[in-house]
Amino acid sequence: MEQGRASHGRATNRALRRQNRSGLLTALFLDGPLSRQELAERCRLSQAAVSNVVADLMDDGLVAEAGAVESDGGRPRILLRVAPRFATVVGVDVGETRVRVELFDLAMTPLAKADYPLEDLAAPTVVRHVLTGLAAVTESAGVSDAEVLGVGIGVSGMVEQGPEAVVHAQTLAWDAVPLERLLRAGTALPLHLDNGAKTWGQAEHWFGAGRGARHAAFALVGSGVGAAIVADGRTYRGASSSAGEWGHTTLRYDGRECRCGARGCLEAYVGAEAIIARAREAGLRVDGPDEESQLAAVLADPAAEEILAETARYLGAGVANLINLFNPERVVIGGWAGIALGGLLPEIRAAAAGQAMRRPFAQASIELCSLGTDAVALGAATLPVARLLAEGGVRE
Repeated sequence: MEQGRASHGRATNRALRRQNRSGLLTALFLDGPLSRQELAERCRLSQAAVSNVVADLMDDGLVAEAGAVESDGGRPRILLRVAPRFATVVGVDVGETRVRVELFDLAMTPLAKADYPLEDLAAPTVVRHVLTGLAAVTESAGVSDAEVLGVGIGVSGMVEQGPEAVVHAQTLAWDAVPLERLLRAGTALPLHLDNGAKTWGQAEHWFGAGRGARHAAFALVGSGVGAAIVADGRTYRGASSSAGEWGHTTLRYDGRECRCGARGCLEAYVGAEAIIARAREAGLRVDGPDEESQLAAVLADPAAEEILAETARYLGAGVANLINLFNPERVVIGGWAGIALGGLLPEIRAAAAGQAMRRPFAQASIELCSLGTDAVALGAATLPVARLLAEGGVRE
């Protein structure tokens, strides 16, 4: 009996130690540099507990000093931060036109980047580019595999988590593609897969326009349309991680055909591909070698005024749906097409006001993203970081 109590006590102490390490590391990563006094206040720990945990983290190489600040009448306070070169992380953005692979340190400073245009959307092509990119960025930065904490991958479609992540993406013609297994054949690095809208949303939530919001909706508008929902500080995933397919909510019953095969989806009206198609149907000349230049041509054409006004109304209605369903304090619109449509933000807000319930609309701000068009890879790189923080600094 005494032995059982002792074992339980040791397990409880280990769990508490990991919890304290996790709390301090998370505070330093998201809000650092911070002093020990600030850590005690934020994490609601005693000064002695903070000093002990910080000493452990510094011994492990996870935390480093970051200068000093003057204190009121006393000794200068030493600032602490997560050690940038404790490890590196890789973020991968598997888009519909290219694969981007980026290497970061733990301060999320970019160290190397590689881009590969997608000649086709077949899974073997994507896997080849991801693996080539991993080798390219680590070699470019002089980083060994042992220094890589993990690889986060953001991909279109629904990522079903399990022993091995499986991707369902109707618009890519991917049906239960075992993407993690295919990548595992070419790398031993820890892999973390998620939907690209969710990885982008995490980047904006941690570092960008969603920072500080406990309840937020992140609306990603590119060729297609997706969303990430943060509820009480955590990404909402649903039963099998497919929550957030906002682009495939019905906007008009029996409306335009969507790439997913259904009709009337939001994506069939506000996705870049759909805006360009509607402009051509209206007889506008839309030139350019790719979707980005073609959408820019539509935005610059005075004859596209009504199409763009209609797009703003549709997008505003979609934002109103997010507000009515999730009651966020903030809605962030991003993605390369979302940024390009940023000039329509007043019209989008007005349309949302006309469709949303008055009280939840009054509680929500509607803003553009602040991290630019590359944030999917940045957000993907936070996936292994989130695991490290949750585990109190214990590597996989």
